[in-house]
Amino acid sequence: MINAVLLNPLPYPHSEELLTVHAAKQNFNEGSVSYLNFRDWQRDNKTLSALAVSRSTGYILTGTGASEEVRGELVSSEFFPLLGVKPVAGRLFAPHEDEIGQSPVAMIGAGFWQRKLGGRPDVIGKALTLDGRDYIVVGVMPASFNLAINNFRASDIYVPIGQFQNPALSDRAAGLGIHGIARLKPGVTLEQAQADMERVSRGLEATFPAEDQGIRARLVPFKESLVREVRPLLVVLMGAVVFVLLIACVNVANLLLARSNVRAQEFAVRSALGASRGRLLRQLLTESLILSIVGGGLGLVLAAVGTQALVKMLPQGLPRAAEIHMNWLVLCFTALISLASGTLFGFAPAMKMFKQNVQSALKSGGRGTDVANHRMQDWLVILQMASALVLLIGAGLMIRSMVKLSNVDPGFRSKGVMTFGLEAAPEMKDASPDAMRAYLREAQRRIALTPDVEAASFSWAALPMMSDDEQYFWLEGEPKPASQNTMRSAIRYLVGADYLRVMGIPLLRGRFLLDTDDEKSQRVIVIDDVFARKFFGDADPIGKRIHLDQFDDPALVVGMVGHVNQWGLDSDLVNPLRAETYQSMMQLPEVQLSMVVLGMDTVVRSKSGATPSFKSIERSVTQMNQEQVVYNPETMDDVISDTLATRRFAMILLAVFAGTALVLASIGMYGVISYLVGQRSREIGIRMALGADRRDVLRWVLGRGSRLALTGAGCGLIVALALTRTIAGSSLLYGVRPYDPSTFLAVMVLMMGVALAACYFPARRATRIDPMKALRTD
Repeated sequence: MINAVLLNPLPYPHSEELLTVHAAKQNFNEGSVSYLNFRDWQRDNKTLSALAVSRSTGYILTGTGASEEVRGELVSSEFFPLLGVKPVAGRLFAPHEDEIGQSPVAMIGAGFWQRKLGGRPDVIGKALTLDGRDYIVVGVMPASFNLAINNFRASDIYVPIGQFQNPALSDRAAGLGIHGIARLKPGVTLEQAQADMERVSRGLEATFPAEDQGIRARLVPFKESLVREVRPLLVVLMGAVVFVLLIACVNVANLLLARSNVRAQEFAVRSALGASRGRLLRQLLTESLILSIVGGGLGLVLAAVGTQALVKMLPQGLPRAAEIHMNWLVLCFTALISLASGTLFGFAPAMKMFKQNVQSALKSGGRGTDVANHRMQDWLVILQMASALVLLIGAGLMIRSMVKLSNVDPGFRSKGVMTFGLEAAPEMKDASPDAMRAYLREAQRRIALTPDVEAASFSWAALPMMSDDEQYFWLEGEPKPASQNTMRSAIRYLVGADYLRVMGIPLLRGRFLLDTDDEKSQRVIVIDDVFARKFFGDADPIGKRIHLDQFDDPALVVGMVGHVNQWGLDSDLVNPLRAETYQSMMQLPEVQLSMVVLGMDTVVRSKSGATPSFKSIERSVTQMNQEQVVYNPETMDDVISDTLATRRFAMILLAVFAGTALVLASIGMYGVISYLVGQRSREIGIRMALGADRRDVLRWVLGRGSRLALTGAGCGLIVALALTRTIAGSSLLYGVRPYDPSTFLAVMVLMMGVALAACYFPARRATRIDPMKALRTD
């Protein structure tokens, strides 16, 4: 996983030259880029060999069977050539086909080509009807193209960005979810390119102060954009693997040390018969290497099987997941680690063999109690315990973080709520505003009448933890700011009257939106408690007026609701944009209303608390018009769960590694104490013959194991304190301090309990030693 996600170069020519391009603006360090700014950045820069943009979208596909929603990407003509991607059939977009007003053309993904068109070779030049408009297919993308970065996802349909049916595309202040990629010119550094784009941005700010004030181009290395969110987690997991490997190697070293003590007489006889130390060293290292090779081979077999299972378990948000597989680099790394660990830990018994006295070894017959040998074994057990404690503390902190997150209130009641997309029939986009509003009312009524549906509402713009949109405004009594980028801002939810009922958001003051809040009534707005505190302080917000950027008349604040965690359970508190507003979808102007019917979210709540039947809802909607489509159903419980998927996956893996480490460490403790009891059985017999009872023997053996475990715990605690300091400022923990006393204490109690359990069985065997038999042993 580390190799595929972090180490492997990206599968694009000269990938080190690739960048992602964003607009740094108010509240967003990597915000979306307006189409007009993109064109100016493309024209005026001197350090980029190519600059392209993209935006995710969706279409209703008709004419190939039942109407269905297909994923789409709007791209500029330079997008695919910049990445070095070539079509498997046809051609890429021509240089000017991405400009506004050009003829509609499209490229299709290989999966879509096979699934919907049967892989027909004559597809080039054919028309696809998307949202009621014919697009001529000019090319087919390769199946290997699976890029997922920022908002871009490998899709079914690719359309030139100039075909975006949104009037705001020509608005320099509108980002519209557009983000860019770029390629550096040969020899140009990131710093030089950033300075050049700063020059371009300042020039546009001077030319268009109303739209571009404070807007700056931001460049980020392409690979950094892909992996930066998961890098800390993967580094922690790699550290866990190293600790588990160390514990396993220490176990093998302890085994070899114990075996070398038993074979001491054998080595002494060989030496007495003329075997050189070099020959004995080769034998020991050969045995150690054979163990390592066999163990490494078995590990590779398990890894090959486990990797397939692991890939299926990976969260969808993990970048480059499709590239995770066994390859020659992984095989070589595994072989190297196996040989190196075998050689390193095979030296311990070899060094012991060099130091032994041949005559003493011949006399002892391998039953002596080599103090140095025991001391080395003790330190190895301490190392095992320390490593296990570090992993257990890391896993404990991650588990506590997940527990804390599971108790975070998202601001709405997710149980029994489902969301899905709804796109009206293509002809609706040319309907009158009154017809559009009538359609929305009727569609909402039909969905609400579906069996087991308690309430339903449409939503456009933002949706908690799924999509976002901003509302720019200024308060009554304030002068209108000179530019949008100097206005105040909040999250904007455009919803229906039943939205609060569906989502279960608490009403704190006043009222929510009503069915009568339409195009003929006073413009109204509902705010959340964060908005009220931030902009109105302790004053009552009800009755206040807010000037909205896109409207001439101010909006009247009629209600205040509880805050919703728009950015996720673990991210909302740290996001600078938290204030929220709710506006009536029916009060939208005609231009925006036509965009709503082309694709909006729908939220429904079931009466039973179970997941509503999507099939029943689909039947209710298609009864209105066979060409309208509902798609992508998802429960809000799943939406919340998905935001934590990567964190949960890392927690599970770390817990598995920590459990494995604890088991291996306990086996090591058991082995050393068992070996100790076996080697000192005669001494134990003497103690018992001189009056020691079984409890004394039990305390002596358990005391020996306890001292080793406590020493290991102390060393591990020091290491853990040092390592947890490195993650104090990261996003790995939530609601838990890196030095959380309860976690540290619980882990130490657990480890001591397991260590004592591992010592108990050999200690119990020691209490059953017959003194007479032990004394008769030579």
